[in-house]
Amino acid sequence: MSRVTRRTLGLVTASGAPRAIRASRAGWRDPRLWVGVAIVAVSVIAGARLMASADDTVGVSVARTDIAAGTRIDAVDLDTVQVKLSDEVLRTLIGPSTDLGKNTVFTRPVGAGELVPLAALGTSQGLVEVPLSVEPEQVPPGVRAGAVVDVYVLQKGERTSISAEPALASASVVAAPDPADALVATGKRQLVVAVPESDARAYLATVGAADQAVVTVVRRQ
Repeated sequence: MSRVTRRTLGLVTASGAPRAIRASRAGWRDPRLWVGVAIVAVSVIAGARLMASADDTVGVSVARTDIAAGTRIDAVDLDTVQVKLSDEVLRTLIGPSTDLGKNTVFTRPVGAGELVPLAALGTSQGLVEVPLSVEPEQVPPGVRAGAVVDVYVLQKGERTSISAEPALASASVVAAPDPADALVATGKRQLVVAVPESDARAYLATVGAADQAVVTVVRRQ
């Protein structure tokens, strides 16, 4: 058998003992070093951009509950949510810093959870609040603030005809106390609706002309 030497294998000494292999340090010219640096840099930049985009939101106002047309705008009716929308859309919405006058009202109903558009606001000029005193059984159970109703005025015992016109059409309910809080003296339920002033005058004249008026509320879906 021939003797194994350093020259034949390069890994074993003449005495047969394996030669120690030492790891060499990567130099600054080593491409692996620069690949690692690039990966770290990309990760840092991507993380910074992700965090910046997460904070790129704006506060806007959202209706806390259903709000009827004619209701005066009040901070208690609104919440603030953070959204990320285009500048074009944001310009159509109101936010916590929007300057609103004291006579500002909702000109159309706004549903609970809806982002409040500037187009839904206007002045209270031309709208008045009319109280209705109604027998509890003449009011649908689902009528509450924010509902839209038609109000009919009939003589007691009179039948409603198909051609009957409402005394108030598409009136917005701005207040609807709980049925349990009926007026003690009369046992009737009160509703408050917002209507144009001319409609309010016509309604009051109709009720005043009836000897025994029966007011019936019909809720619009």
